[in-house]
Amino acid sequence: MRIRPRIARWFLPRFLKRRLPSTLYGRSMLIIVLPIAIMQIAVTWVFFDAHWRTVTSRLSEGLAGDIAWAVDSYKQDPSPASLTRIADRAERSLDLSIVLQQGQTTLPNRIHINFFAVIDRSLDRALSERLDDPFWFDTTHYPAYVDIRVKVKDGTLRILAPIDRAYATQGHIFVLWMAVATLILTGVALAFIRNQVRAIERLAEAAEAFGRGADADFKPHGAREVRQAAYAFLDMKERLQRHIEQRTTLLASVSHDLRTPLTRLKLELALSEPTSRTEDMKRDLSEMEHMIDEYLAFARGQGGESVETVAVRGLVEEVSEGAKRAGAQVRVQIDPDLWMHVRPNAFKRAISNLVMNAAVHGERVEVAARAVWDGGVEILVDDNGPGIPPDRYEEAFKPFSRLDEARNQNEKGVGLGLAIARDVARGHGGDITLDKSPLGGLRAVVRLPG
Repeated sequence: MRIRPRIARWFLPRFLKRRLPSTLYGRSMLIIVLPIAIMQIAVTWVFFDAHWRTVTSRLSEGLAGDIAWAVDSYKQDPSPASLTRIADRAERSLDLSIVLQQGQTTLPNRIHINFFAVIDRSLDRALSERLDDPFWFDTTHYPAYVDIRVKVKDGTLRILAPIDRAYATQGHIFVLWMAVATLILTGVALAFIRNQVRAIERLAEAAEAFGRGADADFKPHGAREVRQAAYAFLDMKERLQRHIEQRTTLLASVSHDLRTPLTRLKLELALSEPTSRTEDMKRDLSEMEHMIDEYLAFARGQGGESVETVAVRGLVEEVSEGAKRAGAQVRVQIDPDLWMHVRPNAFKRAISNLVMNAAVHGERVEVAARAVWDGGVEILVDDNGPGIPPDRYEEAFKPFSRLDEARNQNEKGVGLGLAIARDVARGHGGDITLDKSPLGGLRAVVRLPG
């Protein structure tokens, strides 16, 4: 017995969380519309229960009293002259139409139920309290009248009374105005909420565009708090751009300054007599040049390159030529009609790093690409090399990381290939992950959004 309350306390919040709207727009609408709807329902309920029901009951009692007077008057003097006098007075003073159906001694069996059942209950109760004779009534057959029949000695008295004498006919007008007011308030709330939520959506779109390296035209607007967040974002964006520019400029300057003495050393070695020591020195200089190029590529990132629509197969085949020249067997399985929106040079550098990395550590390389359900593209690069332990997949993406225990690293490498590739992929709004390859080595999965 103690477990059930705990299950209810755990299950109910989770159930509500799954059913409630997940967007700010939906939740804001719920916060505003739900109280309005509850208030309108409560007011309508109070109106029907305290006012409409009471008025209807008083009207039904008044109508039942007039009908009881007519029936009692006829029973005291059941002559045709008396009936004519009673009917004439009832029509002039009480707005009732009374006729005697002679010979009809049975009342209808079927009772028509009104949509507002409270009308029938109220009138039935009032007639039961005032009449001693069997009666029958129908509030649905005639739209503007109530058909009431009372069994008397010579037949049945049929009485037609206006419907507004039985219940308050203006109740639906009140409900209609309440519904119209609710719709108007909801419409106003929709307009204001949409305007505020749109400002947040534009801020999110600008942040996403900046994350992809695009410079979106964004102007803060909306509520004061939203504008404060927008200005803070723009300030952060400027600081990040200055930092990136300073980093790129610094490494470009370092690269340029280092290339001058490296060129002089290469010239001196070229003029020196070829010995084993000079050959070793040349290899060291070549490795230093390769390191400088990788540092500069990592710092440069995507630069100011614009996004273009390129064929995936053509880009991958162009990159694969370098791996083939390195001695690897490269197989490309890509639909020629598959296209993607990327910065060609930056993305080519990322794919080149993945393919060359696979070619260095394996003899067979397979590159495949496919369209995914959200309109994006997924590129798979597999090799048959030694692979990497799964617990070190993320470590492989860290800059300057060298996993010597698992894979024979390129002597010229400095551990920036995967870092540059992931940086480019994330700059396009996607990502790169590692997995076990069907070929036995490592699989690099590049996912880009549509």
